[in-house]
Amino acid sequence: MVSVKQRNMILLLLFIGWAIGNFDRYFINYAVLSITKDLQLNPTSTGLILSSFFAGYALMQIPGGWLADRLGSRRVLIVSVLMWSIFTALTGAVWSLASMIIIRFFFGIGEGGFQPSSSKLISQTFPTDKRAWAMSIMLSSGGIVSLIVPLLSAYMLTTIGWRISFLILGGIGIIITILFWIFVRLPANLKEEQLKPSGDSQQGIFKQVLKTPIMLNLFIAYYSIYAINWGLATWLPTYLVNVRGLDLISLGWAQTVPGLAMIFAMFLSGYVIDRLPLGKEKVIGAISCVAVGILLYLMFNAPSVTMFVAYQTIVILFISFVMLLLPAIILKRLPSAVTGTSMGIANTGGQLAGFITPLAIGFIVQTFNGSYNAAFWMLIIFAIICTISLLTLNFRKGELLQANA
Repeated sequence: MVSVKQRNMILLLLFIGWAIGNFDRYFINYAVLSITKDLQLNPTSTGLILSSFFAGYALMQIPGGWLADRLGSRRVLIVSVLMWSIFTALTGAVWSLASMIIIRFFFGIGEGGFQPSSSKLISQTFPTDKRAWAMSIMLSSGGIVSLIVPLLSAYMLTTIGWRISFLILGGIGIIITILFWIFVRLPANLKEEQLKPSGDSQQGIFKQVLKTPIMLNLFIAYYSIYAINWGLATWLPTYLVNVRGLDLISLGWAQTVPGLAMIFAMFLSGYVIDRLPLGKEKVIGAISCVAVGILLYLMFNAPSVTMFVAYQTIVILFISFVMLLLPAIILKRLPSAVTGTSMGIANTGGQLAGFITPLAIGFIVQTFNGSYNAAFWMLIIFAIICTISLLTLNFRKGELLQANA
């Protein structure tokens, strides 16, 4: 068994690691304003930069989960943090659109192994009734980062510039890698080999996970909710500057309220999800997706920036709940032996959305001469798709996989 002290140390480091990864990810959404100007890029090229990370991130989800199940969560975590730190630093040395796309792609490859392996580590070290809470603590760092990034990005970009900023972020990541190496260790009585199938058995389990209907629904739900999340995260800074007329400092302050909402939502969601009766997750999740669709419509029709941010804050509450609910379903419904693989498959949907959506929005905005209306309608449609995928979840199929494992 893992002691409470050991669990808390692991969770603290996962929290820090996820925070640094999210900062690196979110910072590009603000830095791209300066990068676009320096490299003289159009909206489609900007979309390519924002999407290139997600191409690598999505590509690594399934291999990252499989490697975590096969080689152990600790090894994959350390390599993941090290690799993304190196390519974060290299982002500050780009000289062209092509070099930026390539470096951000490999940054995505590096970060792609973190969530599947961290999810597996949580499933190994926390009891079932604490896993959603543990996941909410880790993911809440994303909310804290989203609160800090707007203001800190504005300061960094207007003082030291985007190139030096990326070099500093990469150096911080190297320090975090060393901390993972020293402190993330499973006790001797918890052999990872005992928690995963081997050989032909593992290959058979992978095929079962891939073919299980619950995974198809989760894949679609992940894609839909992350399309909304990353569509907003990647393009809202540009939208608020170019369409709503904010400057960088005002933008930073305007985005602190949604950031606070995400932190609150993550902590509250973990508490609520751990106490939901089995089978009720999909109903509550579907209702949340309906609320997201309605709020998105109100948001892009808001008559003022104040109302826009108010609706954005509320929509963040519901998006955060669904984004925590989906991995919690995997942690609670599927065996630890396949958590990495299962999370990798499902999260591939989310990260494909992260790749496609920013690129699609860039194309839409350029096609409609700077109008974002069609882009917002696309996000509303994804809210509807997410609702349907959750309502049609078949938990019995997940229980069959549990029994077979």
